[in-house]
Amino acid sequence: MSTEDRTTGPARQSNRSGPVVAITRWMENLGETGFAYLLLTPVMLLLGAVALYPLLRTFELSLYQNVLSDPEFVGLENYAQLLTGTADSRFPGSTTFLPGVSTSGSFPFVHFEGLLRSALAVTIIFTVVSVFFETIIGFGQALVLDQEFRGRRWVRAAIIIPWAIPIVIQGMIFYLMFHPSAGFLTGPLSDWGIIAGSNTLNDPFSSLLIITVADIWKTTAFMALLILAGLQSIDRSLYDVAKVAGASKWQQFRYITFPLVLPALGIAILFRTIDAMRIYGLIDSVSGCTTVPSLSCMVVATFDTNRGLAAAVAFVTAGIIGIAVLGVIYQQYREGF
Repeated sequence: MSTEDRTTGPARQSNRSGPVVAITRWMENLGETGFAYLLLTPVMLLLGAVALYPLLRTFELSLYQNVLSDPEFVGLENYAQLLTGTADSRFPGSTTFLPGVSTSGSFPFVHFEGLLRSALAVTIIFTVVSVFFETIIGFGQALVLDQEFRGRRWVRAAIIIPWAIPIVIQGMIFYLMFHPSAGFLTGPLSDWGIIAGSNTLNDPFSSLLIITVADIWKTTAFMALLILAGLQSIDRSLYDVAKVAGASKWQQFRYITFPLVLPALGIAILFRTIDAMRIYGLIDSVSGCTTVPSLSCMVVATFDTNRGLAAAVAFVTAGIIGIAVLGVIYQQYREGF
């Protein structure tokens, strides 16, 4: 053995048994599932720091009254006041958390005006209606954009324009379109009985309808792009086989397109549901939170006067969003297995 081999041999052996080599060998021995969880660990730590801690802090604040001046621990009293309606007097105008119950004792027990004054009911109605129409229209746009035709790139770029407009500017556009004196759509739609002819933006039903249409106009492109990404991932040879087998267009959509795009569709619906549940800017710029209340409006309205109650509303909103997320995840899990 030469002098060089004698001097470099132990050094090489120590390098091969160092901590970096040991970690590398441990990673190589991990299975696919273990390696996937290892890659997700930094993301989970980041989510825990960015999302989980504020959520826990919000729940802690909801257990107190007078958070700023003289904090007083009240436990779940803020939640009890929300569910019993005793906290409704702290909200601006006639806004309530739960829908108002009819005092006449007749069916239905919840009257229509009570629904439009309830922040919870308005948020759920807005979310269901807007996400439903955005999904239907976005799915149709994605199916069209998935086809080969001349100018497809220009059409794809054009549908993104409404989505790229800032919320405040979008709100001002629809505010001017439906202003009682300056709006050019107020007259025709009021003649058809769709919206109120006078004081349109102060009418709860008319304002909610206008805000819902504005949101559909803006965010349908978001749904279309996410669904289009799922359509683009489908193997085109499946359609060739279906054509050879004599399958019709409807059969190709039913047995190939829809089942394979369903995971992407579920993710798109999940993202839009989360975003719709947090609506605030569009309401504030079109009609105001006293006309069309939402859960986010309720949080903002009570934040300066009673942060404990505002934290309770925010935590309830996060809980509703969490239930929706778990529902979609469970559905994706069932489809995967």
